[in-house]
Amino acid sequence: MRLIVCDALAIALTVVAALQAALLIAGHATALWSIAVPAAVAGIVWISALAVLHTRDERLFAVGAEEYKRLMGASTIAIGVIAVAFLSIDAEVPSAYLLVAWSLGVPFLLLERWGWRRWLSHERQAGRALSCAIVVGDADEVAQVITRMSRGPAVYTVVGVAVDSLTSKTSLPIGERTFPVLSSSSAVAGAAERLGAQTIVVAGGTSVSPSFVKHLAWTLEGTSIDLVLATRLTEVAGPRIHFQAIDDLPLMHVDIPRFEGGKHLAKRGLDIFGAGCALIVLAPLLLGIAIAVRLDSPGGAIFRQERVGRGGRTFTVLKFRSMCATAEQDLAALRDRDQGSGVLFKLHDDPRVTRVGRVLRKYSLDELPQFWNVLVGNMSLVGPRPPLASEVEGYEAHVRRRLYLKPGLTGPWQVSGRSDLTWEESVRLDLHYIENWSLIGDLMLLWRTLHVVVHPVGAY
Repeated sequence: MRLIVCDALAIALTVVAALQAALLIAGHATALWSIAVPAAVAGIVWISALAVLHTRDERLFAVGAEEYKRLMGASTIAIGVIAVAFLSIDAEVPSAYLLVAWSLGVPFLLLERWGWRRWLSHERQAGRALSCAIVVGDADEVAQVITRMSRGPAVYTVVGVAVDSLTSKTSLPIGERTFPVLSSSSAVAGAAERLGAQTIVVAGGTSVSPSFVKHLAWTLEGTSIDLVLATRLTEVAGPRIHFQAIDDLPLMHVDIPRFEGGKHLAKRGLDIFGAGCALIVLAPLLLGIAIAVRLDSPGGAIFRQERVGRGGRTFTVLKFRSMCATAEQDLAALRDRDQGSGVLFKLHDDPRVTRVGRVLRKYSLDELPQFWNVLVGNMSLVGPRPPLASEVEGYEAHVRRRLYLKPGLTGPWQVSGRSDLTWEESVRLDLHYIENWSLIGDLMLLWRTLHVVVHPVGAY
């Protein structure tokens, strides 16, 4: 209810503000009362569109970009319907009104939803507003699902598990926690009702048969318990999965990723606009950092290094120098102290890092010159981490898919823990991004990057 009220207030303020702005743009006097009714109707249509297109679906709250996508889609459809209606009745509304309304309303609604998302995330981190869940399946699959759920945004609190092979035991240890074994898989619905659990999560690996899921769904009919299937296919395809039924046969369509086309042109347009604006706005900061680097230690302000970009093509990445000028030559002596994962070399308290360099690295300021790489087309604002040629030589075949897109100034690796991630986790995040990216998702990653810069994690 609070979300409905806030959406209505946001749209009401937008309708009024857009009306005043459109009148000023039109440059002529129009009686406010003569267009007040069409404007009020426009607000009602807009609010209705948000409800009809399920922008307030509880399953979307505080997780992923789908809520924002639906919000923008519903707003665009509403404005289109309103435009057609105004034309058909020849309403006395300034022509700029709808454009101004959309330009004001969408950011306003997104900001409002972001505020609620922040509030809900805070509540969930504090252990409130969580859905109590029971995870059912094979022991290994249950452990994997619970581990993955604990890494992401807090949505569920797992109160127990249902594992057939463990019915003689009372608990299942997973990591540093222990979860009670509540029942067998066949009795999980009854266990959920007894405990008041709102969700049953089926760890849908090879051990779970379609008949089990079907009968469990029948058992839950008439209850308020949600049934969630955690299938490994969603890890591979995610948003590219679509369903279609033919003669009662459910078919799951998986869209094949495409790495060319209009969507990628739009991504390039965002890169040019974002990088160009950043270089202009940040010019004084860039100059100040360059001076600080030169004064702190001998050597140039800019560090240049060959990295591998899209399609395996190499380019020169630009960074503010955060290490001593002899860092490359000193690396061999530090190899035995490597604290990185996989092919990455990382070292806490690396002696090659300068005093200014530590500050630059902590707040990712050393990467600001890469806006030039983005502007000229070597990199993108958002994408996988730009690898060294030595790293690429050690790539397995599937890891080479990281080279299907331009590397990014930021990306899932940077906002999810950076150097604290294992090699496998960083690969999984990058591959999932490459196959399922969207412009809305990119904007969300850019927003999350601002938070990570202010509250750095894994940056050293």
